[in-house]
Amino acid sequence: MKVLVVGGAGYIGSHAVRALEDAGHEAWVLDNLYQGHRAAVPADRLIEGDLLNPADLAAALDKTGAEAVMHFAALALVGESVTNPAKYYLNNVVGTINLLEAMRERGIWRFVFSSTCATYGVPDKVPIDESEKQLPINPYGDTKLAIEKALDAYCTAYNMGAVALRYFNAAGSHHSGEIGEDHDPESHLIPIVLQVALGQREHVTIFGDDYPTPDGTCIRDYIHVEDLCSAHVAALERLKQGELMKLNLGTGNGFSVKQVIDACRKITGHEIPAMMGERRPGDPAELVANASKALEVLDWKAKYTTVDEVVESAWKWHKDHPNGYGD
Repeated sequence: MKVLVVGGAGYIGSHAVRALEDAGHEAWVLDNLYQGHRAAVPADRLIEGDLLNPADLAAALDKTGAEAVMHFAALALVGESVTNPAKYYLNNVVGTINLLEAMRERGIWRFVFSSTCATYGVPDKVPIDESEKQLPINPYGDTKLAIEKALDAYCTAYNMGAVALRYFNAAGSHHSGEIGEDHDPESHLIPIVLQVALGQREHVTIFGDDYPTPDGTCIRDYIHVEDLCSAHVAALERLKQGELMKLNLGTGNGFSVKQVIDACRKITGHEIPAMMGERRPGDPAELVANASKALEVLDWKAKYTTVDEVVESAWKWHKDHPNGYGD
C-alpha cells in the first residue's frame, strides 16, 4: 500500500516510516521540517510541505498516489498550547481538516490519526480505558479531541475509515540506533534525564514529590516508539470504510519519575543529580493505559514492557548522537 506519512520526519513519524517499509508498504513523507529532521527519512521519499497550504497537500497526494494517510504533524507542547492556543488550533485542527478534505477530494479513505491520552484530562480511574470521559485540561488536548469528533462525522457522512490512536508516553529509539528522539526544546522526561548523563544539563528537576503515589512522584505509562508504530501498521491494515476505531496504546505498566531516573542512572552509569521543584499545574498523579481493546481489535500488545528496556534503547541513540541529528 502507498502511504503518505504527514509529519514523517518527526520522532514518531520517522519510526512509522521504518515500520511501514518493514511491513512491505511504500512510505512517503510530507513534512515542513519545523520539528522534523531531513536526516531522519530517506531523501528520495521526502516532500516538503505544510498542512496549512492545501496546494502542498494536493501535490503530495497526487505525486505519491497515496492510498492511505498517517498523520503525525501536530504541535504537541502542552505549555505552549496554553500560551499560544491560536497556533495549536490552526495547525492541529484547521491543518488536519485541510488534509481530510484533500483526501476526500481524491477518494482516499484510509486515515490513521495520532491522538493522545491528553483527551482524557484528569481521569476518574486508572488504568484508563476508552470509555473514560474525555475532558481535556489544555488546548493541545482540546485540538486532538476536536479531530476525533470530526472523524466521527467524516466516517459517517463520507464513508471514510479511520483510527484514532490515543498514545500514552512515547519513549525509546529504534533498535538500529539510526533514528531517535531529537526535540528542540526537549520536553520529554527520558531524553531530559539522559542529557544530564551526557553533561548537557546540570540536573533534572522533579516537579512535585507529594502526589498520592508510592514514592510521591507522578506515574506514567512509557510506551516504546517501535511498539507504537507496529500498532499504526496493524490499524492501517484493518481499517474498514465507514468505521472509526478509537484505541488506547500503552503498556499497562506505570513508572514514577523517580523510577525513570533510577533506571537512567543504572543503565548509563552516571550519577544524574535530581532537584525537587514545585508541581506543574494540571499534571495528573497517574496516567496508565488499559490497552486491552487494542489487543482485541488489532491483535496488538506492547513488546517492551519495562522502563529499563525503553531507557536502554533511548540511551543507545543519545550516547551515539549527543547532538541529535545535528551530529
